Amino acid sequence: MLEIVKDAPATGAGARLIIRPRAAVSALFFLNGLMMGSWAPKIPLFAEALHLSSVDLGIMLFIFGIGSLICMPVAGMQIARFGSSHVVQVAAFFYLPTIVGMTLVHSVWAGAIAIFLFGGIGGAMDVAMNANAVEVERSMRRSIMSSCHAFWSLGCLVGSACGGFLIALLGPLGHALIVAGAGWVLFFIIRPMIFADAPHPSERRERAKFPVSPLPWLIGIIALFSMIPEGSILDWGALYLRDELNAPTAFSGFAFAAFSLAMAAMRFAGDLVRDRLGAVRTLRICAVISCVGLVVAGQAPDVTVALIGFGIAGIGISNMVPIALSAGGNIPGLAPGIALSIVTTLGYSGILFAPSVIGFIAEYTSLATVYTGVSLLSLVVLALSGLARHADRVAGH
Repeated sequence: MLEIVKDAPATGAGARLIIRPRAAVSALFFLNGLMMGSWAPKIPLFAEALHLSSVDLGIMLFIFGIGSLICMPVAGMQIARFGSSHVVQVAAFFYLPTIVGMTLVHSVWAGAIAIFLFGGIGGAMDVAMNANAVEVERSMRRSIMSSCHAFWSLGCLVGSACGGFLIALLGPLGHALIVAGAGWVLFFIIRPMIFADAPHPSERRERAKFPVSPLPWLIGIIALFSMIPEGSILDWGALYLRDELNAPTAFSGFAFAAFSLAMAAMRFAGDLVRDRLGAVRTLRICAVISCVGLVVAGQAPDVTVALIGFGIAGIGISNMVPIALSAGGNIPGLAPGIALSIVTTLGYSGILFAPSVIGFIAEYTSLATVYTGVSLLSLVVLALSGLARHADRVAGH
């Protein structure tokens, strides 16, 4: 039986206290993932419309990352002032139409502004929805963060899988309008169910101060070192299979597919595992599994073994970031939004910027060496795993 807010019965109105906020925050993760997944098939069209070279497109994607990293801390400060419920609603409302803006641009400068807003508002929503998930975890006194991230992965899958079909059927603008319109419909359905968590006015100023404690930064390193392997597989896995393991082009995309499938499946199971074993032990197990999987992939003699390795890595990495985010949102004395903005910003910088560094290293060594070396980051996570004890405050709050 699920535990809920103190003194509320687990039936009738009490049961709705569990179902409605949890469903709402899961839907917010799905919406964010849906937008990101819908953007993937539009990238070639975006580049074609603005006549971008590969280098130009790389700069545009860099602007996307800069937008995220600038707006995430801003969102954290606003969450400390107004609560995650208010911020996530504003961010989601303005994020959904940005996919239309990305479709309508016809100049490089307009494209740069559009992609900055797309990355920035999406990043703000990311911080706010994670902060709201932390509050729902506290109210339920059980873990939900892993399953929330599983819904994000599901949204990415739906957006990317349907995007190409809708673009072919309705054109780029029709696709964007369908995605934004469907997103708004879902948003207005779940809006009344979003968990309200506005902080007490007397706490706002004290809790919103920029933290001097090393804890959020150290937990941010856990998120960073968990996301670098994810980014390396996303951006370089196909090249590794094709160029170093002689995989046919048709199979080259299977690296990230194997990783993503394993990661999404384990995220749906991750909350149960974490509640049974505790956050620290779960993170330690995940870190070891991630390390083993990356070594297997890096030392693989053929494609089959590499895919097995990437799948093992996906199982391990699946719950490392959700645990880090729960821990960051439950640091004593810090507003969840402020701490989460630090953890999220550090974590996502691993996906946004590390792949370019990996490409530079791979040019002088090999991707096999890179994946073997990246496994060492999981050992750093293992060394810092004791900090995940803050995630267990969910159960005892």
